[in-house]
Amino acid sequence: MPEGPEIKRAADELAAAITGRKISRIYFAFPRLHNYKKKLLGAKVLEVSSRSKAILTRFDNGLTIYSHNQLYGRWVILPTGDYPASSRTLRLALHTRDKMALLYSASDIDVLKTSSLQQHSYLKKLGIELLHSQTRLNDLILRFEQPRFQRRNLMGLLQDQSFISGVGNYLCCEALHVSCIHPATRLIDLNKKQRTRLAKNCLKLSRQSYTTGGITNQITRAKNLHQKGIAFENYRFHVYRREGLPCYQCETKIEKGKYSGKMGYHCPSCQLADS
Repeated sequence: MPEGPEIKRAADELAAAITGRKISRIYFAFPRLHNYKKKLLGAKVLEVSSRSKAILTRFDNGLTIYSHNQLYGRWVILPTGDYPASSRTLRLALHTRDKMALLYSASDIDVLKTSSLQQHSYLKKLGIELLHSQTRLNDLILRFEQPRFQRRNLMGLLQDQSFISGVGNYLCCEALHVSCIHPATRLIDLNKKQRTRLAKNCLKLSRQSYTTGGITNQITRAKNLHQKGIAFENYRFHVYRREGLPCYQCETKIEKGKYSGKMGYHCPSCQLADS
């Protein structure tokens, strides 16, 4: 599933294409949304933003389209014209005079009153937004100290969008690895230094992934591997999807396992179980 960085990049692309433009044509795949067509035709797009793994398209008439890409959802931005051939199912289409934004495969789409967005079942539960420009390291450190999270396993906790939003499986695995923390560790088991380090790396790697298009590996290392002809998916991560390959730090083989019901990857030498 796309994580916070991928969704924010999609929102940025969507914003660049349709912000400030009026909707000249709209398509909803779901009949329950058809009544909103007339209300949105002619409406101007004021803003496109992301919250965790959702995209919010806000209009000047007090309405906002909520969309969650889920596992297979994908936005495609094209010049206005005929729809391209695709094996995917078109769920939503927003047309302006010169652009069309097409959302394929996603099924979690709704039209909400902008004034009541925070009442939405998904949005109201979200924790701290890592990619929000005003989020600071101290905000995360304070979050990590809250009593209600202390006995949670980190592999599950970091991916709980009510704890911090935007982290999925790859960011979780990568942040734990860079912090030298085993995936089965509970939050209560970390000392103050470890908590600070983990909070720092959650913030750093999320923002690095956003700016680089998905790279959480060391930037210099990733560039060197790229120059050697290594494929993007094979150099972007420290440990994620690298089962059986040597750790970049110690050359121990990366292991894959399930922790708190979540599949993950770690280095058994760098991330000791009592770390």
